[in-house]
Amino acid sequence: MVGELNYLLGLQIKQCKEGIFISQTKYAQNLVKRFGLEKARYMRTPMSMNQKLTKDEHGKDIDPSLYTSMIGSLLYLTASRPDISFSVGGCARYEATPKESHLKAVKRIIRYVYGTVEYGIWYSKDSNSHLAGNSDADWAVNINDRKSTLGGCFYLGNNLVTWYSKK
Repeated sequence: MVGELNYLLGLQIKQCKEGIFISQTKYAQNLVKRFGLEKARYMRTPMSMNQKLTKDEHGKDIDPSLYTSMIGSLLYLTASRPDISFSVGGCARYEATPKESHLKAVKRIIRYVYGTVEYGIWYSKDSNSHLAGNSDADWAVNINDRKSTLGGCFYLGNNLVTWYSKK
């Protein structure tokens, strides 16, 4: 035996008598540094409630490789961060032709991650085997194609076991 599992595929795992905590704190800190936002003011929410992302056909073009790199890094972070799944999924729709407004939204998510690097998922040992699920839809809010975004999560007892956000 090598010992107790502490780190696996970028996931930090802390085991104790009460349960298991899984996070990506180190990865999140490196992500913020990699994109030069460690000196920026952190955000309290990953996305603004008032701003709706659109194709922004008249917006200024940006480097697609930078945008794709940011989105890919954030998508990997959603393995332990369901709080950013919806926002990252919304920004990922514009990878083909990213504009300055899309980059601003992605940077906001990274600034939110900066303020919440210690977030993760807690799996309690004191839980029951009751399976419960929740889902919701925004009913065709997307301005470009009038499609809905669906989201949901499933719990086994008090423990979140899966989540999704899908157009």
